Amino acid sequence: MARVYTLVNQKGGVGKTTTTINLGAYLADLGQRVLLVDLDPQANTTSCLGIDKASVKGGTYEALLGQSPAAESVLHNKQLKLSLLPATPALAGAEVELVNELAREGRLAEALAPLLDRYDYILIDCPPSLGLLTLNGMVAAKDGLIIPVQCEYLALEGLSMLMDTVERVKRAVAPKLKVRGVLLTMYDGRTNLSQDVVDEVKRYFKNQVFETIIPRSVRLAEAPSHGLPILAYFPSSPGAAAHKELAEEVLQQDGVKVAVH
Repeated sequence: MARVYTLVNQKGGVGKTTTTINLGAYLADLGQRVLLVDLDPQANTTSCLGIDKASVKGGTYEALLGQSPAAESVLHNKQLKLSLLPATPALAGAEVELVNELAREGRLAEALAPLLDRYDYILIDCPPSLGLLTLNGMVAAKDGLIIPVQCEYLALEGLSMLMDTVERVKRAVAPKLKVRGVLLTMYDGRTNLSQDVVDEVKRYFKNQVFETIIPRSVRLAEAPSHGLPILAYFPSSPGAAAHKELAEEVLQQDGVKVAVH
């Protein structure tokens, strides 16, 4: 039965897509069956894996609207050992089309249910908003939310709003919703501000913060333009080492034993 984690933060540019792709790639490299779900109309997870989103025939939009089973739209990359439920440009209209549907906030969970036995991990990349798509991502996150937080002051301001939303969703439609972990990203050890943000987040979330901290990295920023995760683009970079460490931390916390690599 797959563990399902949703990466969420209403602030853009905090590393949701980067984390989804690179955590997924390293989990796959460590022997896990991994499905990435692109729930963002911008389709960045799709395009960052080298897939032309305009050429995608089906994906999360069709699955959410019940037009076709999610399994029919899953793409698999044999080289990376990664599977992807891609986003199409049509996903931008899904929030409007779902408004009048029954149980609209549970559509993604319903669509992914038949896939739970096929994968060990399902990682859902949400849009930078707190709309109906993100709500679907939260409800589908049966094992919790991973919240990437950029090591900058403004990231802290948005965090309290996000946590308020999480509590409302928990009370209204997903009583078992929880935070799996807060991930500090874009850390710059040369600045006092980065360390201040780390200290503040750890003070607020206490034992819910991942030990792994993702550094600022030119190579991480370059990898999407090559359609590759950092594992395949520049595995010797600090950004690659950090994401491998994150994958190992997730597996250890989940009690998953993996063969020595």
